Amino acid sequence: MMSELAAYTTSTGEAIQFWVLAVVAVIGALCTILMHKAVHSALCLAGTMIILAVFYLANGAYFLGIVQIVVYTGAIMMLFLFVVMLVGVTAADSLTETIKGQRWLAALCGIGFGVLLIAGIGHASLKDFAGAGKANAGGNVEGLAALIFTKYVFAFEITGALLITAAVGAMVLTHRERTERAKTQRELAEQRVRDGKHLPPLPAPGVYARHNAVDIAGLLPDGTPSELTVNKTLRARGQIRDVSQEALGDLKALEQRSADRLERAGTEEASK
Repeated sequence: MMSELAAYTTSTGEAIQFWVLAVVAVIGALCTILMHKAVHSALCLAGTMIILAVFYLANGAYFLGIVQIVVYTGAIMMLFLFVVMLVGVTAADSLTETIKGQRWLAALCGIGFGVLLIAGIGHASLKDFAGAGKANAGGNVEGLAALIFTKYVFAFEITGALLITAAVGAMVLTHRERTERAKTQRELAEQRVRDGKHLPPLPAPGVYARHNAVDIAGLLPDGTPSELTVNKTLRARGQIRDVSQEALGDLKALEQRSADRLERAGTEEASK
């Protein structure tokens, strides 16, 4: 009788934990959708997954909690995050449709899934709810394995097949067939000569700096700075450091004032 009563009651600590973490999880889920940068969305989704793992652990589902952290958050999400950071995603990528009408089809599928989810929750009954204690009577891992490979074995296999199909479909949709022959190095060099582009190697960035500065343009043979020596991402952001004669003159004057101040300070210490 006491175990059945405990299954329907919630302690003060559990309630506080749920309401605090649930609010953070919902905020993270909303930020995943509303963030403009894919890296920020991935980080918000990773935080939401960690909170879900805490919920699993708090309810006695230790196996699911550890799998949520190690597999989903630690492996899949971090791999996705690193791919996004290395490859890069721009706003123009989301405007290109490889399949015509896929946005309307995705919206229709989302609405249908939402209707099914609401209908399922509306007809759900928790009168015979026994809690995680009964399911984990012989151990959490043993109880989970018994349910997956006996009662829900077909649902588990179908879910696995859907995930594999989704992965293969994503690779097929993102693959682009080459429609023309790749140019050789000689052909590319001849094309640069025809287009009148800069032929010799460009000087490395940072020639003005006393450190490894990648945001400072290198010098051309005539002494003028070339913005081509700076990474194109920095050029697009306008983050190239000013190395004009006026800026160099200001820097030289600042160095001279610093040297004079240090010299005066040294003289005063020597006189003492």
